[in-house]
Amino acid sequence: MHRVMISGIGVAIPEASISNDELVASYNAYVEGENARRQATGEPLLAKSDADFIVHASGVKNRHVHTLDGILDPERMVPRIPARADDELSVMAEFGVAAARRALDDAGLTGADIDLVICAASHHQRPYPAIGIEIQNAIGAGGAAFDMGLGCSSAAAGLHVATNLVRAGAQRRVLVVTPEMITGHLDFRDRQTHFIFGDAATAVLVERLGDEERGGRFEVIDTRGWTQFSNNIRTNLGFLLRAGQEDPSSIPARGNLIRQVGNKVFKDVTVAGHRFIVDFLAEHGLTPHDIRRFWLHQANARMNGMILKLAFGAEVGHDRAPMVLERLGNTAAAGAIIALKENHQDMARGDWGLLCAFGAGYSIGGALLRMM
Repeated sequence: MHRVMISGIGVAIPEASISNDELVASYNAYVEGENARRQATGEPLLAKSDADFIVHASGVKNRHVHTLDGILDPERMVPRIPARADDELSVMAEFGVAAARRALDDAGLTGADIDLVICAASHHQRPYPAIGIEIQNAIGAGGAAFDMGLGCSSAAAGLHVATNLVRAGAQRRVLVVTPEMITGHLDFRDRQTHFIFGDAATAVLVERLGDEERGGRFEVIDTRGWTQFSNNIRTNLGFLLRAGQEDPSSIPARGNLIRQVGNKVFKDVTVAGHRFIVDFLAEHGLTPHDIRRFWLHQANARMNGMILKLAFGAEVGHDRAPMVLERLGNTAAAGAIIALKENHQDMARGDWGLLCAFGAGYSIGGALLRMM
């Protein structure tokens, strides 16, 4: 069995961004028009959104988006992303390649050094050819590639698979790429979810650790996964949806895109996340107090605060558990990786860190890391 390290991390964040005020103005303009129609038909009226409510409910103040055009148009409220020809690089693969190249640069390697690419994301542009294979081709990697998904735990799950493949000797270097284009799958007319998400792509390079340890890198001590079925975070958009329609040429987006029962998710995941962290660390003779830094899923600031308060018995600040949620929104599986990338340079040799993401499924993924 081989020791394993993270040798490179890459992050790509789109330039375009949307503030809470801009998002609320667009949503409320839609509500005014929709309520005028509903009033005439006797349907229940929609409630408007509010920037202060968004901050209170989630901690999000801003989000970056892959494509701004169309999102803030009350008549459309969907990003306008033109279709590409089959022989062109797909939008999702292109986004992933941007992060992949940065991870390779961070590790001082090229695509030719990689023998497996895993595209681990909460949503995939298409079933096949796999986006991972497309990324593999674009960066000039050899070996193989495949796609996998586990909601917002996808990157952590990909890291779990990559680590154990390298540890067992099946692979030498694995690139886990997580291009999250959530805004393309988001119903901006749903008050429960319209403010939550943003877009980002990440990549993590996992490789065998040789005799010489490289300072400033992480050894992956262990990884873990957990799932339990729940409908509280769900999407029904898929190829079978048209088979259930009277008119198969028309597939309704309303009700089939991301939806969640927010208060239920908050309670369930807070309890499960806390238990997962405490139990995982205990397997290694550790407690939360032994961990220098936590890089948690960037979905809800209050949820993360509650999970850590249960673990520590006190409030935990940004230094111990950094947040990027406020300026980026929930970037699904990419969020914890972004927090890791931006908040590890001050750690000392031997410091422990825990990467932990949780999401739909329910699912939780974790990686226990030690600074070399």
